[in-house]
Amino acid sequence: MDCNNKIQVKEEMGVILEVKNLTKKFGGLTAVNDFSFEIKRGDFIGLIGPNGAGKTTVFNLISGFEKPSSGSIRFDGTNITGLRPFKIVNKGIARTFQLVRSFKFLSLLDNVSVSCQSRRGKEASKGVGIDAYASSILAAVGLVDKARIPPVVLPHGDLRKLQIGKALGTNPELLLLDEPFSGLSHEEQQNLTELILRLHEDGLTIFMTGHVLRELMNLVPRVIAMHQGKFIMDGTPQEVANNKIVLEAYLGKGSEEFA
Repeated sequence: MDCNNKIQVKEEMGVILEVKNLTKKFGGLTAVNDFSFEIKRGDFIGLIGPNGAGKTTVFNLISGFEKPSSGSIRFDGTNITGLRPFKIVNKGIARTFQLVRSFKFLSLLDNVSVSCQSRRGKEASKGVGIDAYASSILAAVGLVDKARIPPVVLPHGDLRKLQIGKALGTNPELLLLDEPFSGLSHEEQQNLTELILRLHEDGLTIFMTGHVLRELMNLVPRVIAMHQGKFIMDGTPQEVANNKIVLEAYLGKGSEEFA
């Protein structure tokens, strides 16, 4: 992200992330089972599934916090399977977490500035400096007026925005959002939805999980559904909402959940 709050992306719209036959086993438990999908540059995709479906494990594997038992992950044509998280960040993938993580007693500006110290962040801040670059990110996520206060005093909705700001500080091409609406009020969900939509409109490729299905299904144009670590289907929200296997076999809920 530059100081005009626009995402720096390449013009070509080919495949940016290719996941093939991804499997992760924890002892006798298979958390992700032969999972495959592709994301094109500029996509905006949701990953849904009940608790224990394997969504966060997929994100952990892509971002390097877990190493796969088998399968491959390619980002922008490069094999990143099993790379450490900081190397994957330097390739152009950033993520948020279900549990909010921050340096509680540093200012918001300092929190984002830490992320800007990544290789890609430093490249993006050349000519303006880390502080100015970090300030532009805080402006983009709607927190610049709180730049000098610590996260410990923020409401939960602002903490979610800060998480996204810290991820943006690494100047990513692909942003993984893990349960960004978790714990938010309806108003906070609406505010965060507007932010995520702006980021996508500015050119950022976004892949996100969510338990707040109404919010997620109304937000993304494409959904990947999984259950017990396995791929179920990939389609529009309407196709997923009308799929009997998704509703009965894996969600176990009626279609009103998507209304």
